[in-house]
Amino acid sequence: MSPATIAFVGVIVVAAIYCGMNPFNHGAMAGFPGFETYKVELAPATAVPSVVDSENRLTAAEVRFMDQVQGPESIAFDPSGGGPYTGVADGRVVVWDGEKWKDFAFTSPNRSAICDPKPSALSYVENEHICGRPLGLRFDKKTGDLYIADAYFGLLKVGPQGGLATSLTTETEGDPFKFTNDLDIDEEGNIYFTVSSNTYYRRNFLQSIFTGDPTGRLLKYNPVTKETTVLLHGLQFPNGVSLSKDGSFLVFCESSRNKLTRYWLKGEKAGTPELFAIVPGAPDNLRTNENGEFWVAIHCRRRVFTYFFAMYPKIRKFFLKLPIPTKLQYLIHTGGKLHALIMKYGPDGNLLKVLEDRQGKVVRAVSEVEEKDGKLWIGSVLMSYIAVYADGD
Repeated sequence: MSPATIAFVGVIVVAAIYCGMNPFNHGAMAGFPGFETYKVELAPATAVPSVVDSENRLTAAEVRFMDQVQGPESIAFDPSGGGPYTGVADGRVVVWDGEKWKDFAFTSPNRSAICDPKPSALSYVENEHICGRPLGLRFDKKTGDLYIADAYFGLLKVGPQGGLATSLTTETEGDPFKFTNDLDIDEEGNIYFTVSSNTYYRRNFLQSIFTGDPTGRLLKYNPVTKETTVLLHGLQFPNGVSLSKDGSFLVFCESSRNKLTRYWLKGEKAGTPELFAIVPGAPDNLRTNENGEFWVAIHCRRRVFTYFFAMYPKIRKFFLKLPIPTKLQYLIHTGGKLHALIMKYGPDGNLLKVLEDRQGKVVRAVSEVEEKDGKLWIGSVLMSYIAVYADGD
């Protein structure tokens, strides 16, 4: 055996030992030594919508408030049309008064100097559990109260004057919420909301997705009885939720499963779920417009790699144990770069429109789309601005 061959074999052996032992804890799951992986039922490629926006119309979006808002996940307007309001990475809910952003509400009673401005949205992740991380926002059109789904502080409410939000619910069935995500309100004031995981906190959302964690739930909060009820268990990263225009059903996203589910609230099917639509990537929030159509924010198109690992959790577990950093694992799943994708569905689940920025030139990522006066207000936990697109048919 030549010296070169011996050296090569030696490198392979050392690399294998290093990967097996991972002595420096470089892997994405290094902080979770007992983690498990679960099968994720993804639709085959033949069932996934193949339509694309060949014109990349989102590149025509207007970038607003550059570096003035970090990680604006959800965007809302109050009953009088004021706003926008958005939750940002440092734990505040802020409002645009026409000239500048002003503090409106807080979800954490423990804010301190560690919540002060930082260079990027990701800079706040370490202290989210202290500063708060408001995600889904919804106004009660009757009262003007703002309801907030905070990843760490659960479901909260704040009056039209703002201030420190009041906690409504933080647990159910004896289990504290670890990752509250989004919400919507019906005409009776009942609140439907998602908890993405009962295993991982928001700061570990990638680990929740990588493992296929099946502990997510869809819940209902009754403001009269103060009861919190679990409507569905066993969900894999449930995310956005939005009621139909007539209130007969809601639609919620499962990011890991790349699908939208309709949950019936009224009629003969009340209390039952059914498939609403398969989407070509990981959906985030969705919002209903005045016509009863659903705008769905999709993080990026799925890759063959994602489908393969979804179907084979044991192989995925082995791969996650390797000393591959979280960021690199994430880039493998996204195809190496961020690219925004928005889809509009009718109330019957039919696909109506696709908007993209496939190169990520203007809108690199999208968490939510809020339609107001013919314009789409686009926010993302990964962006430091809000994009506005004039949607013309």
